[in-house]
Order: sequence, then C-alpha cells, then structure tokens
Amino acid sequence: MKKLVAILFLIMPLITMAQEHMSAHYKIYNTAKKAPATIDDIVNALDKADVLFFGEEHNDSTGHYLEALLLKKITEKYPSRSALSLEMFQTDCQTVLDEYLAGFIREKNLITEGRAWNNYKDYRPMIEQAKAAHIPVIAANAPTRYTNMVTRDGLESLNRLSKQAKSWLAPLPIDTATGAYYEKFVAIMGGHNAMGNMKIYQSQNLWDATMAYHIAKFLKTHKGFKVMQVNGGFHSEEKLGVAAQLKKYLLTVRMLNIAAYADDSFDNPDWTKFEKMADFIILTDPKLPKTF
Repeated sequence: MKKLVAILFLIMPLITMAQEHMSAHYKIYNTAKKAPATIDDIVNALDKADVLFFGEEHNDSTGHYLEALLLKKITEKYPSRSALSLEMFQTDCQTVLDEYLAGFIREKNLITEGRAWNNYKDYRPMIEQAKAAHIPVIAANAPTRYTNMVTRDGLESLNRLSKQAKSWLAPLPIDTATGAYYEKFVAIMGGHNAMGNMKIYQSQNLWDATMAYHIAKFLKTHKGFKVMQVNGGFHSEEKLGVAAQLKKYLLTVRMLNIAAYADDSFDNPDWTKFEKMADFIILTDPKLPKTF
C-alpha cells in the first residue's frame, strides 16, 4: 500500500500537468448564456437530465480526451448510477462487450469479435474506465449489414429478417423523421438530386432509432441512471436524430447535449453557427493533428 501511495504521489503532478496542457486546446461554452463553462458545469447540469449526448467529430483527439474526462467526473458524482452508450459498438456485439468488461475475454477478442472501429484507441480510455469501475456500456448502434440492407432495398426489407435479427434493431416499423432533420440531411448530402432516393435517409433513421431504442430500454430497467451517449455530432445536434427518436421511446426522458467541433472561432464563437446546436459547445483548436 505504501508503495502504491508513493507511486500516486509521483504521478499526480504529471496528470495535473497533462490536464493543464490540454486545457489550452479547447473552450467550453454554455450556449444559453453565451458564456464560458467548465466540465464541472456540464456534470452539474446532469442533475436535471437522464441522458447526456456528446456529439463528436470522430477524428478529434481533444474531443476524445474530454469524453474520457467527462465520463470520469460523471462516474465520480453518480457512483453506481452511471452508464456509457456508444455508437462505436453494434448491438449484436453486446455480449462480447459485456464479456470483456467482466474480465472473461482478452482485449484482442473485443477488438476483433466486437468489430471495434479502426480508431478504437480513441475510445479505449472510456472502455477501460468502465471496466475498472464496473459501469454498464451499451453497444447501441445498428449492425452495419442492416443499415446497408436498408440503403439498398429500403426499410420494408427489414420485415424479412428473423426474430433474433430484429431484436438487434429498434422495433419495426422505423419512424422516418421529417422536417428539420430531413432538411439538414438533404443539405449535408448535397441536395435532393445527390440523394437519389429516400433509402439512404431511411438507413440514417434506422441508425438513429436503434441507438435511441437501446438507450430507452436501458433506462426503463435502470431507474435514476445517468447515461452518457457518444455519437457523431450530426446524430444529436439540435436534439434531432437520436435525441428526437429517444423522446418517442421514452416520453419523460430529460436530455442535455454537447456539440464538439474543431473551429476557427475557437476563442470567440460565431453564435450564428452554434447557438441552436446544443446546450454546451466545445470548440477545439483546429490546428491540432487529427487522430486519423
């Protein structure tokens, strides 16, 4: 024990220095107040929410650092009531993920049989935190083979699947969101002509609905838990996408969202761009190298 204390005494200054170094590369803002905020402000705001969406850029190294830090602070404030939900693992890999968290299988099996993303190293700190603290992790994303199936043949093609396969998805039929989300999707795809048909948008909705359904399913059996959901920013900006689908499955759910971007207005946010995006925005230094 004395040896462990001595080691901690030596490394704590290094941890503090690393945090101070990273703090120079990001700014957090409360969008309602248009004012600077802190990680602790986000964690405290979770007192009045059930789910915190972290909308990331998948190759943002600073964003990944902040995800791990945020999970650590959430776990400290809400011990035995914290959970992590990830776009980065697919629902049919939940058993593999659970086996790794329980210490039954090796990490290399998690990576291969759990079909971890190529940049798994960016999410590994959160998985290892969850494993050490016995935090549930939800493999929330729809299996790619089914989103590909919808892109080719439309949502109705899912009716041909087995009962087991359907259990990995949100209940059919999937509601395709109209209005603001649809218009945002069209814009990001380059216009109606670039989309070709509605099938690619239907696969987007399958993606969103499946993540939302599995978060709702978890919350219904884990009352009082705080869930941190990590996904690409588009999925939760303006509380559309996954957030809007979640509201359909769990009417009483309370949500906060974060949108994280590498942006030139790092020190002085362009509020015309960010005001409606999220409850909190995190702007990171665009000059930093990307993770892939």
